[in-house]
Amino acid sequence: MLLLDSAPRATLWLPMAAASLSASLAVTSGSQLRDSHGRVIHDLRVSITDRCNYKCIYCRTGELGALYPELEIEEYWRLIGLFVSLGITKVRLTGGEPLLRRGLIGLVEKLAAMRTVAGEPLDLALTTNGHLLDSLAGPLKAAGLNRVTVSMDAVDEDVFERITRVKGSFRTVLGGIRAARAAGLTPLKINCVLLRGFNDDQIEGFARFAREENVVVRFIEFMPLEEGRLWTPEIVVPLKEIVARISRTQTLVELPPREASETARRYTFADGVGEIGIIAPVSQPFCGACSRVRLTSDGKIRTCLFSQVEHDLYGRMRAGASDAELRSYIARTVHGKEARHHIGEPGFLKPSRSMVHIGG
Repeated sequence: MLLLDSAPRATLWLPMAAASLSASLAVTSGSQLRDSHGRVIHDLRVSITDRCNYKCIYCRTGELGALYPELEIEEYWRLIGLFVSLGITKVRLTGGEPLLRRGLIGLVEKLAAMRTVAGEPLDLALTTNGHLLDSLAGPLKAAGLNRVTVSMDAVDEDVFERITRVKGSFRTVLGGIRAARAAGLTPLKINCVLLRGFNDDQIEGFARFAREENVVVRFIEFMPLEEGRLWTPEIVVPLKEIVARISRTQTLVELPPREASETARRYTFADGVGEIGIIAPVSQPFCGACSRVRLTSDGKIRTCLFSQVEHDLYGRMRAGASDAELRSYIARTVHGKEARHHIGEPGFLKPSRSMVHIGG
């Protein structure tokens, strides 16, 4: 496991005292963030580290560690506040592995106290590999976190450890999932990235796991976001195949979407016990309803997972830009958000960072 202080951090730069910072973030423009394609952007994913204590085969080569610096926790808080003042209503903390960050509980407490432009609490979530979740689930819930998503790519212990390349990881993650459920971090979602020939034999087992553990299992089509060159179209397990395989043993009933920008196609079973979601960005892209934008651990805005360009919000903040100037920069950047990704098309290029260095 990597040490908490193993990655370099950006120098602390706070231009205002804490009291004036709070007052500044309370001032909101009241407008919605929109891109040039008419989509309302209300969902912010924030990576607070690109360090991770796992080396999953579809993500990392195992040879590279953290590549980018981390901001101070207070700096993430300020930047997130700017987005919230422009209409963001959902914030998800990601990594790397966010549970490695010192100060995480304090950040969650401050974010839980924020209000959207409509005066509502933020919808505050976190994605984790679950390895440290057993001891942190209760404190995170007490701090104001609404729910967690756990990345778990097999229900067979040997397969899971072969994917994560960490011994003893399966039972540790299972304990974290149960601790999160007991703490009330629900609905609890389990994300499984499927790769043909690696873990596609786990589909039926995950369907049983959803029912037995009372969690939402979401299968994700493998995207070209890994550090190495593993991805090919043939390794993707598409939505239709997943549905067909589960349907051979259980009757699936498709659920209506809760909102237009929902990424997962949702299914329950005939008796209503358990839920399956399938996120299919490769075989059935949902770019037309995308509501998301990302902030990397070093303070760069990424308007799409597959962006070739990053926008240095933190650099402008550190150079002394005012909140008004930073809001204007955010709005201009979001306005230029890409219409869609181009996976599988001629000339497609992988993004300039891999997934672990972007944030989920």
